[in-house]
Amino acid sequence: MPEDSNPTFASLFTRSAPPRRTRGTQSAKPVEPEDSAPQLGLFAPPPTQTPIETTRPIWTVQALVNDIRGRVETGYADIWVEGEISNLRAAPSGHIYFTLKDGDAQLSIVLFRRQAMLLRFSPEDGMAVLVRGRVSVYESRGQLQLIAETAEPRGAGALQIAFEQLKAKLAAAGLFDSNRKRPLPAFPQRIGVITAPTGSVIHDIVTICARRSSNLGILIYPAAMQGESCAAEVISGLQHFNETTSVDLILIARGGGSTEDLSGFNDEQLALAIAESALPVISAIGHETDFTIADFVADLRAPTPSAAAELITEAQHDIEEHIAQLTYRLARAARYQLMQARQQLAALSADAVFQRLAENFNRKQQRVDELRFLLEAIWQRKLREQSLRLRAATDRLHRQDVRRRIATMRAAWQQLTQRLAHAPQRLLQPLQTAHRTADARLESLSPLAVLNRGYALVFDERGMLLKSVADAPSPSIITARLAEGTLQAKVLMTTRKNNS
Repeated sequence: MPEDSNPTFASLFTRSAPPRRTRGTQSAKPVEPEDSAPQLGLFAPPPTQTPIETTRPIWTVQALVNDIRGRVETGYADIWVEGEISNLRAAPSGHIYFTLKDGDAQLSIVLFRRQAMLLRFSPEDGMAVLVRGRVSVYESRGQLQLIAETAEPRGAGALQIAFEQLKAKLAAAGLFDSNRKRPLPAFPQRIGVITAPTGSVIHDIVTICARRSSNLGILIYPAAMQGESCAAEVISGLQHFNETTSVDLILIARGGGSTEDLSGFNDEQLALAIAESALPVISAIGHETDFTIADFVADLRAPTPSAAAELITEAQHDIEEHIAQLTYRLARAARYQLMQARQQLAALSADAVFQRLAENFNRKQQRVDELRFLLEAIWQRKLREQSLRLRAATDRLHRQDVRRRIATMRAAWQQLTQRLAHAPQRLLQPLQTAHRTADARLESLSPLAVLNRGYALVFDERGMLLKSVADAPSPSIITARLAEGTLQAKVLMTTRKNNS
């Protein structure tokens, strides 16, 4: 095979300038070198080495791989490769590894964490993608790989795929649930609008709110409505209004645009900020046919910014319209009543009018007389009630006279004093009588009284009272107790009394 039959393969090992490549599915052929120097083969020594016929050139593996990597990276520094993803692996470090397949060929792809974070969709196995990057060689395995800088899906757009994936993720997290969304205040006093400070959007909102609710205050937080800073600035506006809490609700408004222009509102962090907002959020982004992630998360989605302004002022406008209708009906009823009164006045004569006036005056005078009589009766009743109350109070006051109370207490004290003076005599007299009675009884029962009548008590030598002659055998000493003293005697003889 001639050397120039495969220029792509030959360009791997020439240090020519990298060929220009255009974005697309067709592979562009490298530009041939301008000089006519012969191209080196796969196993040829470096151009700087001078081949020596007597020695063979020997490469170390690392030197050969490094040399090939340098040539590959120079020749394929920025290319687009199309294929189907397989063997997708996401490392804990954030790097993404997968294989790009096309027919029987495959190429290893590595997408480092920094570039992976910038993707607007999540790669999946079987997805057809277009990958941009540079070709390199992984020395540890001697493997050819493509270090990707970015990727986009083929077929459906990258923004649409990213939109569907984020929508499914947030729906699974419950951010779209209707029971999570809060009702809007019916009569807001002040609203916060996050939008571009100039343009027709803010003009329409201010005009509609001023026409439908003149007392509604509007605070504007200027933010970019497209581009890379769109989501961050809208999040900053949400945080500002939630921290100040000077508004009743928040409106995010933007006019129509392409899918790319509205992509800033398909941001996950913006969706989380809307869901975490303490204030109700209305999303009015694009036209009626445009839908963003912010629309699904917001508490209310308005088709257009003008429609959002009408929804905010709907309750106030309805009340004003109802008041206008009632005013019109009241004015019409008043005109009707006035017309009837004029007709009735025209039908009445002057005499009848004066007669009715006199009758009305007499009825009023009669009513005045009745009220006067009633007032007099009420006054008399009040006077009687007050007189009775005064008499009762006077009686109570007399009963509460201090001098009378002192005299009464003094008489009671004197009576108690007399009772106290006679109390000892009354208490001692029964006791003295009882004492005398007890003394007499005691005296009558005393053995000494018996002795005074000539009796004596006889005791033996042991001092025991003798009751029988048998208790004092002879000769024994006995003692006799008489009324005026005692005497001792000796028993000479005892005689027992014969009971028969």
